[in-house]
Amino acid sequence: MNTGVTGAVELSVKEEDTALHLGTGDVRVLSTPRIVELCEQATVRAIEGGVEEGRTSVGFRVEVTHLAPIAVGSSVLAVATLERTDGKRLVFNVSVSDRCGLVAAGKVTRVLVERAAFLEKAR
Repeated sequence: MNTGVTGAVELSVKEEDTALHLGTGDVRVLSTPRIVELCEQATVRAIEGGVEEGRTSVGFRVEVTHLAPIAVGSSVLAVATLERTDGKRLVFNVSVSDRCGLVAAGKVTRVLVERAAFLEKAR
């Protein structure tokens, strides 16, 4: 896996993306859990086509700071860039921005696993 690969996901914020709708707050703004989901989706996009047959990547660690509230109807762009690999671990820098600037930033770590062996361990 080459460092520097990037992936991006765009979202037009809808009611179902809000903290109020998801039950993680009482305000109609883009929720932190939805921001985390966007960041993870961007990491998956970054490595699409680069994972060997029979393998997949799974989430391991998420560290995200949510900096600004985003209203319903606004658009955001999540970008993930592979910073480094550490054995089977893939460490990404992630950011979410809107037309005014940075909304959230952090790191997401994914782990490469054998798909069948991983699924056998599921409880």
